[in-house]
Amino acid sequence: MKLMNPIFTIVLLSFSGSSIAAGNETNQSFSKAKKNLERSVYQDHRETIYCAATFDSKKNVAAPTGFKTEKHKKRANRIEWEHVVPAENFGRTFSEWRSGNEKCVNSKGKSFKGRKCAEKMNTEYRYMQADMHNLFPAIGAVNAMRSNYNFTMLPAVKSEFGSCDMKIDNRKAEPPVNSRGRIARTYMYMDQTYSRYSMSKQQRQLMNAWDKMYPVSAWECERSKRIKRVQGNANLLVDGRCG
Repeated sequence: MKLMNPIFTIVLLSFSGSSIAAGNETNQSFSKAKKNLERSVYQDHRETIYCAATFDSKKNVAAPTGFKTEKHKKRANRIEWEHVVPAENFGRTFSEWRSGNEKCVNSKGKSFKGRKCAEKMNTEYRYMQADMHNLFPAIGAVNAMRSNYNFTMLPAVKSEFGSCDMKIDNRKAEPPVNSRGRIARTYMYMDQTYSRYSMSKQQRQLMNAWDKMYPVSAWECERSKRIKRVQGNANLLVDGRCG
């Protein structure tokens, strides 16, 4: 029997270890993911990602001084769980999202597609949608205004939210400085974890820059650990920078 070259063995092992990291494989329920985050991750760190607003166990928001919004005022008093990488960005890779499915028919016999159909019919989509590493608390009005817009720099734009420096213009968004590192490492996590999702070249350059400019905080490290305990996997990009 011919022995394998030891150098080749090392190379082979290194390639096998560089496969896509495991993502969420334990929970398919978006509703359950939100409850787990509230009860087991944010229970003693109730602060929203964009505006650093505090909230209580009943989702009521205490907006920071100077916060304002002219739109979605009813949602300004509640927190919502925001997909930092919008669900549409990976959802549209599923045929059920784009084209529907013969089983995606409502009670009136009308066919539907998009998020509801993907959630109903595709297990892989449900796991991605419920991945807690991609879910952050946000003031409902800010979540609504951000929508599914990509992040970029908007130097000439003024925030519509008063003291919260979240800028939104022409279907683009620029987040406040204190959230950029977390956003970057979330985008990078989704890109490296799920083959369904891939950042554009422009988005990748921005996220790489933010990752370098805005280091991990103690809370970001703790958050990843807590999610791992509940969901079963860590954000390795975060953990690798926690020391």
